[in-house]
Amino acid sequence: MMQILTWNTQWCLGLDGRMDPERIVAHALSMADIDVLCLQEIAIHYPGLQGAPGDQVAQIRQALPEGWKVFFGAAVDEFTAVGRQRFGNLVATRLPVLQLAHHRLPYPHDGGVRSMPRCCTAATVMDAALGPVRVMSTHLEYFSRRQRMAQALALRSLQIEALGQAEAPPQPASDGSPQQTKPHTPHTPHAVLCGDFNFEPHEDEYAGLSAPWAAGEQGALSAGQWHNSWSVLHPDQPQPPTFRLFDRQWGPEPGACDFAWVSDSLRGHVRGWAVDSDTRLSDHQPVLLQLD
Repeated sequence: MMQILTWNTQWCLGLDGRMDPERIVAHALSMADIDVLCLQEIAIHYPGLQGAPGDQVAQIRQALPEGWKVFFGAAVDEFTAVGRQRFGNLVATRLPVLQLAHHRLPYPHDGGVRSMPRCCTAATVMDAALGPVRVMSTHLEYFSRRQRMAQALALRSLQIEALGQAEAPPQPASDGSPQQTKPHTPHTPHAVLCGDFNFEPHEDEYAGLSAPWAAGEQGALSAGQWHNSWSVLHPDQPQPPTFRLFDRQWGPEPGACDFAWVSDSLRGHVRGWAVDSDTRLSDHQPVLLQLD
């Protein structure tokens, strides 16, 4: 069974005010025998944030067991008065890695609204049973609804594009050049999209990301859509909340905004979904997805 855990860590800051990447990793590993760990809000060198995070990527790498590989995608990468600062998403795995991609998401202007750039980090891993699976970690805009919708639609388009590559792959090449496709970097329809999407199931952005596409739309060779893995297992039940369970500074009621979406090809492989509703190690709750 392939097990994937996703968690917005709030730069590893717990509700107790303690910033500790090591305990984030320890708690994630205690939830299940996970194969892939997707984390959002990972910081490098932010002395102005609460807890003054240093190099959290290095700390997470050190905290993971031997043999794990860590890939960080910086949505924000800038040089300020305090030096280089990076903030973004992370994918860590113990599985063999075939390919890595960092997708910068749309950032349309929205004057006067607080915001920051966003990205999606995708690692294609080799699962013994499923074969190649593209696991994506992302975090969409919180304040700007315009940007958040553009980013949701871009993630939908990324899957349309990836399916096209899987169905009509480029000319094979194994001559040592960077031209795709090589035997070690197969295109695959299998994909899992994890993260904090900053929208809830009743909102337009959720409908936009999950909307089915028909063959021909954006050049799609076949129809498809993203599926919320919770809804695959529980189609008539609302997803349990993952945000604002304890910290209500961002709203009066708990809500579900952390999702694990699966491709059409993986819909029949979803076997388990769980959320830790008790931990207070972040302002979000970790979500576990199980595939067979």
